[in-house]
Amino acid sequence: MPLPPRLLVADHVAGRITLLDLPDGTERTAMSGRHLAEHAGFLALRGERTAFVDDRAGELLVLDPYGPDAGRPLLETAVPVATPAEHLSADPTGRYLAVTTGLGRNGEAWTDLLTAVDLGAPGRADAVRVRTRAGEPGVTVIGGQGPLVVLRHREPGELAVYRHRDLMAAAPACPPAAAVQRLPLPDDDGHGDALDPRTGRLFAAAGSGVHSARREGDRLVAEPPLPWAADGRKGGRGFYLRLDPVRRTLWSCVRGGPADPGQWPDWTNDAWWHHLDTNDTGRLDLGPGLVFRLAVTAGHIAYARVHPDGDELVLLAAPTAPGERPYVTARLPLPEMSGAPRRGGTPWDGVQRRAIAGSPGGPLVAVSRGGHGEIHLFDAERAVQLTTLTVPTPLDEGGHLALLVPGDGAHIDTVGR
Repeated sequence: MPLPPRLLVADHVAGRITLLDLPDGTERTAMSGRHLAEHAGFLALRGERTAFVDDRAGELLVLDPYGPDAGRPLLETAVPVATPAEHLSADPTGRYLAVTTGLGRNGEAWTDLLTAVDLGAPGRADAVRVRTRAGEPGVTVIGGQGPLVVLRHREPGELAVYRHRDLMAAAPACPPAAAVQRLPLPDDDGHGDALDPRTGRLFAAAGSGVHSARREGDRLVAEPPLPWAADGRKGGRGFYLRLDPVRRTLWSCVRGGPADPGQWPDWTNDAWWHHLDTNDTGRLDLGPGLVFRLAVTAGHIAYARVHPDGDELVLLAAPTAPGERPYVTARLPLPEMSGAPRRGGTPWDGVQRRAIAGSPGGPLVAVSRGGHGEIHLFDAERAVQLTTLTVPTPLDEGGHLALLVPGDGAHIDTVGR
């Protein structure tokens, strides 16, 4: 019997990880007392494994969601890391990882710790903490002859390059780590990272566009940035960036409109894409309000849009051939959240939110209903809701989701989501 799709549901406030079979929602197993670092998210690894950081425990956890079917525990490995975790990334093999620290629930950045992890170290998984630079750094790990850890810093913007092996050889007591290269970026507002494992090119989203660089030896060579403007649409910037491994495409959501967060219902949102092989770039209107993270499925890209006039799941048919362009196939309503963002207040402070997840190996899309302990499951191919799943905790702040399909190739996207 083939193994079913599964959904990892993290209630990072209540501290519970739930593993559900799909589509019926049967609970396979659960972990209590585990608080996922929501900003760093889940990271897909080879062998159908998934990693995340437990912010309260200060551990990187590697899960084996299909292990219980073969008598193995859900939790495969736990490795100590510095927190609050900001971003999480692995090299394409899934052995070498890096975890950056950021704001957490603080008003300003206060920690400069970076953790390098070797899951395949002799004897047991190993981790080393070093000091870099306080801020909100993104991270990518470039594979090849000796993995490179690349931090994407703000204020001032730069890419800082470290050899993973040098980090692992650092002395105890969190010594400062010297970068082998610092590549300046023109922006101080970077937010979003992606890596193309096939070419070793990395991408960093910022206000002026998506900055890119390629690996040459142990250094990076800057390439021309990719503009946010496309299809006659200008203005705005992307606050999220991810790799679609099915179509070798970068996706983001470009936000425009008023700078005042209290006017978030009037923000504009465009889906932005760039094909890595053809260099086709485009934008497509998603509608006003709050749109942030997105989900990649076998045939669609899914966005959850929050707005006082009604929330919805927006499904885009993804291009499958050169010259094709994405288009909206469906706008499916989502039930209102008690405690949803309102006009005049920010859409992220003290309000409920939505998490979204999909798998490049199938058509399913899951969207959470923060504060209600519900996840709505959709079939993107048929543009229908299949069911509503429930978990025993409220999923305050939306929780976090990872949708798993065996053999889906999700590990090709090497940045935590």
